[in-house]
Amino acid sequence: MKKSRLEAFSDGVVAILITIMVFDIKAPAGDGAEALWSVMPRILTYVLSYVYLGIYWNNHHHMLQMVDRVDGASLWANLHLLFWLSFFPFATSWLASSGFARLPAASYGVILLMAAIAYTILQSALIRCEGRDSCLREAVGDDLKGKLSIVGYLAGILAAFVSPWISLAFYVAVALLWLIPDRRIESRIDSHARSAGTHLSNEE
Repeated sequence: MKKSRLEAFSDGVVAILITIMVFDIKAPAGDGAEALWSVMPRILTYVLSYVYLGIYWNNHHHMLQMVDRVDGASLWANLHLLFWLSFFPFATSWLASSGFARLPAASYGVILLMAAIAYTILQSALIRCEGRDSCLREAVGDDLKGKLSIVGYLAGILAAFVSPWISLAFYVAVALLWLIPDRRIESRIDSHARSAGTHLSNEE
């Protein structure tokens, strides 16, 4: 099956989630610094969630650039990922409105953890569809970032019951880990594009 509908649907869902999150930020009642400070928790949690959704959108895009087709398992795995991403507005709003309380901080981490697991499942489904010698399999390698992320989320969830701020520090650290560009992915995408272009030229 072609991947275009999966990409378009996923892009639309991420855009809607970002819109929902920003609508949750209401303008402060006053015009002073105290009024602005009162909405800072919502702004900060929005920024963190926006970065995470951006990371998922970016990596989802790169991953699909390295595959030529999808199958039924890939479609369901993608829906599974979008299911957990759709909880971002809820988790973001609860964390902000609670003033960074323990249970909301832990719940935020659970959503991050489940989204990471769902992304790994989608990645595995696409690799099975493409084959073990696929470009995606080569680019993923041992998936060190993915493993470190899961450890970071678990640590953040546990730390939330000690100090929500330590918990948030783990979540921010994982986000920063993914903001560091991986040149291997870009090079694999370029190589995949060139090979696809050569294949089309030969067919002509």
